[in-house]
Amino acid sequence: MMENILLLDPSIASGNLGDHIISECAHQELEPLIRDYFVFSVPTQVSSFHWYQVARRSSAIRRFSSCKWKFVCGSNLMVKNLATHYPQWNLNMFNYQPFKGCVLVGVGAGAGSKSNWYTRRIYRHMLSSEYFHSVRDARSKEYVESLGLKAINTGCVTMWALTPEFCSEIPKAKSEEVVFTLTAPSTGMPKDERDQKIIDILRANYRKIYYWPQAWMDYDYIHEFSGIEGIEILEQSREAYDRFLSTHDADYVGTRLHGGVYAMRHKRRSVIIAIDERARSINEGNHLNCVDKENLEALEPMIQSEFRTEIKMDFEAIRKWKAQFEKQ
Repeated sequence: MMENILLLDPSIASGNLGDHIISECAHQELEPLIRDYFVFSVPTQVSSFHWYQVARRSSAIRRFSSCKWKFVCGSNLMVKNLATHYPQWNLNMFNYQPFKGCVLVGVGAGAGSKSNWYTRRIYRHMLSSEYFHSVRDARSKEYVESLGLKAINTGCVTMWALTPEFCSEIPKAKSEEVVFTLTAPSTGMPKDERDQKIIDILRANYRKIYYWPQAWMDYDYIHEFSGIEGIEILEQSREAYDRFLSTHDADYVGTRLHGGVYAMRHKRRSVIIAIDERARSINEGNHLNCVDKENLEALEPMIQSEFRTEIKMDFEAIRKWKAQFEKQ
């Protein structure tokens, strides 16, 4: 009988197309390992099962529970408090059992130094103790190891393809066109006036400007600013962004981390504007071409300069993590 694989997919029901980019990259990296199996996919953003389905041990629950491998396909999923009103990984004490033995693939742990007993207990019982987990940064590795589990810092799965040879083909000099992103604030929060400065800098330095609304609120957000006449807004899908990057010799500048990484994967010169601990942490470990939003004075000089894309990845760690599954 053919064995099955379970993929826990962060893109399903996500309001951020960055999760679609992560999911696509995880699927590409896992494909050589899972091509000979039947693959099921379930969401992480929303609950996969109701408690009574787990309690009744339905045929679907048994099928998912018995999968040979269960891979968690990236994203910043590991919150420190699963009892919050809507955790990004929608787990609870009643529905996690079918995921026992799952293995992380470039997953990040959220900010915060404390994790409650309830959350730690679920992670310890659900995550595999047999395999090394792939985590995206040093802080996430420390957290997984604090649970008594094994972890390897492989970096974000979206960056596994950014080898030195690949990065050497990314242009060093500025293009005449640019695609940019902004990050809309949470509902009820005021707009960030610094985003107007980003728009003004791009207008002063590029002949043609495109905007990609990566998350569901980003489309409306751009319309809160002045000087957007002539800026072409792309369709709000990963496919549209893929088509644009494949056909336009454009730089990327923006606050969306995975919008920038995806641009690099298309061999586009990218400047990522760091706005939170995720980009700063990944930049510290992997050397993104980054400007901090607290220091936008550095943005225009960087745009005008020539620079190499020299992503630092531990490719031996990635090889070691994959090798766990290649022999089975």
